[in-house]
Amino acid sequence: MNKNPEIFDNEYKEKLPIMPLRNTVVFPHQVIPLAVGRQKSLNLLKYLDEENRIIGLVSQKDGSVEEPKVEELYDWGTASMILKKFKMPDGSEQLIVQGMYRFRVEKIVKTDPNFEAVVIPVQDDITPTVEIEALVNNLKMLFQKIVDLSPYLTSEHRVMVLNTEDPSKLADIIASQINFSVIEKQEILEIPEVRKRLEKVHYLLNKELQVLELGSKIQNEVQGELNKTQRHYYLREQLKAIKKELGEYEDESTEIEDLREKLSQQKMSKEVHAVAEKELNRLARMSPMASEYTVSRTYIDWLLEMPWNKKTRDRLDVGKAEEILEEDHYGLEKVKKRILEYLAIRQLKSDMKGPILCFVGPPGVGKTSLGRSIARALGRKFSRMSLGGVRDEAEIRGHRRTYVGALPGRIIQEIKKLGSSNPLIMLDEIDKLGMDFRGDPSSALLEVLDPEQNFSFTDHYLEVPFDLSKVMFIATANMHDPIPPALKDRMEVIEINGYTEEEKIKIAEKYLIPKQLKAHGLNKQMVDFTPKAIHKIISEYTREAGVRNLEREIASIIRGVAKEIVEKKVESRRITANLVSRYLGAERFYSEVAERTKRPGVATGLAWTPVGGDILFIEASKMKGKGNLNLTGKLGDVMKESASAAMSYLRANSEKYHIEPDFHEKYDVHIHVPAGAIPKDGPSAGITMFTALYSLLTGKCVKNDLAMTGEITLRGMVLPIGGIKEKVLAAKRAGIHTIILPEKNRKDLEEIPKNNIKDLEFHFVKDMDEVIKLAIAS
Repeated sequence: MNKNPEIFDNEYKEKLPIMPLRNTVVFPHQVIPLAVGRQKSLNLLKYLDEENRIIGLVSQKDGSVEEPKVEELYDWGTASMILKKFKMPDGSEQLIVQGMYRFRVEKIVKTDPNFEAVVIPVQDDITPTVEIEALVNNLKMLFQKIVDLSPYLTSEHRVMVLNTEDPSKLADIIASQINFSVIEKQEILEIPEVRKRLEKVHYLLNKELQVLELGSKIQNEVQGELNKTQRHYYLREQLKAIKKELGEYEDESTEIEDLREKLSQQKMSKEVHAVAEKELNRLARMSPMASEYTVSRTYIDWLLEMPWNKKTRDRLDVGKAEEILEEDHYGLEKVKKRILEYLAIRQLKSDMKGPILCFVGPPGVGKTSLGRSIARALGRKFSRMSLGGVRDEAEIRGHRRTYVGALPGRIIQEIKKLGSSNPLIMLDEIDKLGMDFRGDPSSALLEVLDPEQNFSFTDHYLEVPFDLSKVMFIATANMHDPIPPALKDRMEVIEINGYTEEEKIKIAEKYLIPKQLKAHGLNKQMVDFTPKAIHKIISEYTREAGVRNLEREIASIIRGVAKEIVEKKVESRRITANLVSRYLGAERFYSEVAERTKRPGVATGLAWTPVGGDILFIEASKMKGKGNLNLTGKLGDVMKESASAAMSYLRANSEKYHIEPDFHEKYDVHIHVPAGAIPKDGPSAGITMFTALYSLLTGKCVKNDLAMTGEITLRGMVLPIGGIKEKVLAAKRAGIHTIILPEKNRKDLEEIPKNNIKDLEFHFVKDMDEVIKLAIAS
C-alpha cells in the first residue's frame, strides 16, 4: 500500500473491531444498510459495548470467500457508527451504519472470535485551488447527465450532490451512489489526497456516462427498427404520390405481369400451370411487406425456372459414341456394350425411358469417371451427386415450404442448375447412404430410381410432379450388400471387376502417364516409362483391383524427375525397372507363400475384398487339451461356422484319413487367420481350413505353390463361391501356379482373358478327397 509520510507522521492509533464486507465498500458520510449473517460478524456484534458502537468496515478482495483470512482483506477501510440494529427471525442481524472516516489497518491483533485491528485514521489532504473548484463543478454536471440516463438514480440523488460543497465529501458521495466496481471504489477509498480523488471519480464518471449513452443509442436504434416497417410503408405511399404527380408511376402489378409473361412461355403440364397461376394470383393480392411474400415469390421463381420441357438432343451416332468410350476408358466391355445398346434402341424408339444402371466394383476401377465419359458420348449434361454419409431424407425429397429457408431436394436442384430435363446424373457411393432420426434417404430414392414411378416424382418443396423418366441415372457402389434390396431391384447392376496386370500396363501407358505428365508440366520426351518399369510398379509397389495407387506411384516418379530437371541434373529420363526403386524406395509387396507353408498346419486360401482379391494364410496349431476349438483373426460368424464344419467332417472321417480317432479328446485346436485387425467373413475359406487341419493332424505339408477356395459341407462336398476373377488375379500376383476351385465355378473362368491365365494350372473339385490328393505334398 502506498503511504504518504506527510499524512502518517505524528499520527495517533486506535483499536477497532473489524467486520469484513463482501462486494461492498463503505465511504465516509454514507448511510447504508448491512445484512450480517456470518458467525465472526455476529460474534463482533455480540461482544460490542452499548456505548462504543463504532466498528471498522473493510472489504474483502474476493467476494466469493465465505471465511476470509487476514491476507484476503484490503488494508484500507472506513470507521462506521452503528445507527440501528435489528434481529431477524433466522438468527441474522440487520444494521444501518454511517461512515465516519477513513483508516489504514496497521496490524490485525485478534482473529477469533472476531477480527480486531490497530488502525491509523487518515485525514483528508486538501489545499483549496481553482483546479479543485473546476473538478467539483464538472463532477456535478456529469452527475446530472448520468441521473438523466440512469434507471437507478433519482432526483433526490441529484439534489444531494448539487447541495454538497465540500470537495472531499462530494467525491465520496458520488462514488457511493454510482455503480462502480468494488475494485474501483476501493481505489477511491485509498486516495487521501482530495484532488487526486476528484480526478479518479471524474475519470470513472466519464466512463460510466459513455456506457449509458451507448446503451441509450442502442435502445433508440432497436426502437427505430420496430418502427422501420411502418416508416417504409408511409415513405412508399409518399413515393407513389410523387411519381404520380411526375407521371412516372408504375404499378407493382408490372412485376406480376412480367411473371405472367414468363408463365405463358413455359411449356409445362396443365396441372403445374394451374398451380403456378394460382400462386401468382395469390402473390398479386399480397402486400410486398407481408412475411409470406418472399416465400411465395421464391416458389414461383422455382416453378418458372425448372426445365419442364427443355432437353438436349442425344448423340445417336453409335460409332462416334463407341470412339469416345474407347478414347476415355480401356476395357470395361460390359459397360460399353450396354451403353451402345441403349443408343441403338434410342434410334429405333425415340421416347425410350432412361436406363438406371448401377456400377458395382472395387475403388479405382473408373466407375465415376465412366459416368462422365458416358455423358460425353451421349451429348448430355452431366452432374455428380455424392451420397456418401447422406442421412437426411430431405436431401432427396426437399423440405416443405412451411420451413424457414426451405429448398427442393438435390435431384431437383441439379436439374434446375443443368437447365435440362434429360441430363445424366451420377449417384456416387450409393452403398454408403445412412439413416437416422431425419429419415431414410435410400427409401426416398425408391421413387427416383423406379422407371415405372419416376415420371411423376413429387418433391416436397415443389409439390407438383416432375418427369424424371428422361433422366439417365447411374449409381456407383463398392459392394452389393449395403445397398437395400428394394433399391437394388430397381437398378440394372453391372459388375466392374478389377483389372489384370496387362490391362493396368495398357491403362498406365495410354491414360495415367500422359495425364500425370500434363499435370506436372512435362512431356513424353522428358519422361519415358518402359513396360518393365510399369510392371515392377504394379507388382512390387501396389496391390489393388483399380489403378488409383498406381497413378499415385507414377506421379511420385514424375515429381522426382521434375525436380532433377529443374536442378539441371538431367534433361530427360527414361524410367527402367532398375530406376523405379530409386524414386519409390524399397519394394512393398513380395511373395511369401513358399516361406509361410514350409511347416504342417498352414494352407493358402483366396479371398475377395472390397479393393480386389487377396491371398489368405490359414494356420492351425494343436496343444494338449480337451478338444476345444479356438478361432482368432477377427472372423465373422459365417467363417467360424466353416471352421466348425471342417472340424466336424475331419472327426467324422478320422479313420479314412489315418488320423487318431480320439485326437479331439487329447488336443485343443487353434485356427488363426493372420492380419487380425482386418475383419474377415464368408464361406469360401472352408476347404482351406479343412486342408490346414488335415496337414496339422497328419504332419504333412501343403504344397507351397498352391492356393484354394471353396465352401465345405458336413458331407465333404465342395460348393461354389463368388469373386473368382479377383481371387485368380490375386493368386497370380502372389506367384502361385496351381489353383483349386469348385467344379461349379468352371464357367467363371470365361470372364478372365485367356492370356492372363495361360501360366496357371486349374483343378476343379467336387469333394474334399480330391482336394487332399491335389494339395498335400507326397
